[in-house]
Amino acid sequence: MSTTLKDRRVLVVGRGSGIARAVTLALREAGATVVVAGRDPDALAAAYDDPGVTAEQVDLTDEAGVAALAERLGRVDHVVSTASARARGALGDLGHDTVLKSFEVKVLGPILLAKYLAPRMPEDGSFVFFSGSSARKPAPGMLAVGATNAAVDVVIRGLAVELAPIRVTAVSPGTIDTGAYDGLGAEKKAELFAARTATNPARRIGRTEDIADAVVFALTAGFLTGVTLGVDGGEPLV
Repeated sequence: MSTTLKDRRVLVVGRGSGIARAVTLALREAGATVVVAGRDPDALAAAYDDPGVTAEQVDLTDEAGVAALAERLGRVDHVVSTASARARGALGDLGHDTVLKSFEVKVLGPILLAKYLAPRMPEDGSFVFFSGSSARKPAPGMLAVGATNAAVDVVIRGLAVELAPIRVTAVSPGTIDTGAYDGLGAEKKAELFAARTATNPARRIGRTEDIADAVVFALTAGFLTGVTLGVDGGEPLV
């Protein structure tokens, strides 16, 4: 790794659980101070018992709110956004507002973060945004999710050129055991995980730590920009 996170300030947008939590903990272990931000800053603050983690409020669909967050933060070295809006569903069940919200949070949100935070970052700063394996492997019920993730892949390449030398990358998870699949029920979740474990080349389901490790790598690999890192066990290959 060509740069260090020790004593660097990193903004992590997302929830206080799952991937966002794993990323925050990995960043703290790497020596960074972390500002976590989301719609419920009180819940975020309660999720961490660490003086090196502070909480802020932001709604990525509110441009004025993103601008205000940037003003409050001042200088920041790196930005990570794990935020998304659920948009799974078959074509006949998808509504305009559901699809639009997905794009607003995961595509427009990162553009706004870059717009207002890049001017406050050093030249060796970076952004990491989140795509997903559905951008590369279509599946029934994942149309809007895949379209959103594919748009993220385009956005990070454009931002990498426009914001240079600030680096911009994406992390693209496959099936990760974050609790997001708990709504299927224990039996159906187990069946899904067993099927994907049997078919993906890694022969296991991803862990939040796998994604956190990739984020730390992306933030510290000084010659990496404009690319999407597939951390998916090879799932799109089969």
